[in-house]
Amino acid sequence: MSSTPAPTPPDDRILGLDVLRGFALLGILVINIWVFSMPFATLNNPTVYASAMPYGEFAGADYLVWLVGHVFAQRKFITLFTVMFGAGIILFTRSKPSSRAIRLHYRRTVFLLLIGLAHAYLLWYGDILVPYALCSLGVVAARDWEPRMLARIGLLLITVPALSYIAAGVSINSAQTLASWAPSEAALLQEVETYRSGWLAQFDHRAPTAFTQQTSGFLGVTVWRTSGLMLCGMALFKWGVLSNERSTQFYRRLLAGGGLAGLLLTGAGVWYKEAVDWAAPEALFFGTQFNYWGSLFLAGAYIGGIMLFCRRFGGGIVTTALSAVGRTAFSNYLLQTLIATTIFYGHGLGLFGSVTRVEQFGFVVAIWTVQIVLSVVWLRYFQFGPMEWVWRTVTYGERQPLRKEPADATAE
Repeated sequence: MSSTPAPTPPDDRILGLDVLRGFALLGILVINIWVFSMPFATLNNPTVYASAMPYGEFAGADYLVWLVGHVFAQRKFITLFTVMFGAGIILFTRSKPSSRAIRLHYRRTVFLLLIGLAHAYLLWYGDILVPYALCSLGVVAARDWEPRMLARIGLLLITVPALSYIAAGVSINSAQTLASWAPSEAALLQEVETYRSGWLAQFDHRAPTAFTQQTSGFLGVTVWRTSGLMLCGMALFKWGVLSNERSTQFYRRLLAGGGLAGLLLTGAGVWYKEAVDWAAPEALFFGTQFNYWGSLFLAGAYIGGIMLFCRRFGGGIVTTALSAVGRTAFSNYLLQTLIATTIFYGHGLGLFGSVTRVEQFGFVVAIWTVQIVLSVVWLRYFQFGPMEWVWRTVTYGERQPLRKEPADATAE
């Protein structure tokens, strides 16, 4: 056996992991499309834009699209994606000598950080690569912990932002939060005008927003939940949950129990926010607690459902499509941004602030279609996605083979 570290060969990949990653990557767009196409404040307070523009209507079919997205997607898919990232740390480091694994991990993480910074400041402030890179620099130290310890510490870290939000809700004056929770109509329209402008003009909003998310936002919320979810992902992988090694009964219980708890909690959160008329600080600090915790349960249900689906339909058209997206997740994540910003920002079609929620979902389906087709076709001829190939080449310090041998391409 060669002592030279190398990427995992495509034939050695775990189907459930790739399908789950692809499922999560596509699902993230259901929520990200809100921020790609409307002011940032609508992500957590969907009522604010209704008074500013007719396209922000929060009633009828548009309300239903928001409700379905909030209940089944908001926080759920990013939770899954983060859990998978934690599992990926174990996968990457476990087959390599410890010192070499850490050196390679830091090299690949620095590259991820640089790409994330470019993504955030040049394209879209909603980047997740920077927090992933920063958190993974620390959580890799826990790679050899027992899964029970990983899960306990992970849940403890996840609890920190929830407790801080409750404390803030008790002590803060609601006037202090009004600007971020319910911006003025003038502020909303200014944001619309900015993103309908050219690429350079967008920098005036994109740069400070990205900086805030990577500093105060990171220290206040993101570092805790992201690190905690990564640790939980490590634990779940070591327990065999993410590699489809548990019993069918286990996954059925995870699907049923997680789904019921997650839907009840998230639904109760919607009821509470509407009961307080989406007012801060109640809706902001207390109303968000329901989905914060409900997303963990529903993400667990999705894991159970995907593993059961892979057992029943592994090798079918759906698992083939989702696994292709999952194997090229890095490339597809950036591609989502490129397509969406081209559609909605002023350097492209300039549709920012002029698309209803129903129409937004139409764009989501269209982007999904493009990404699935491209991913499946690409992997017929290449071993890795384009960004995955660059990432591996930088990590291992030598050019990695990209094209498949003709026989391999034919076999797949």
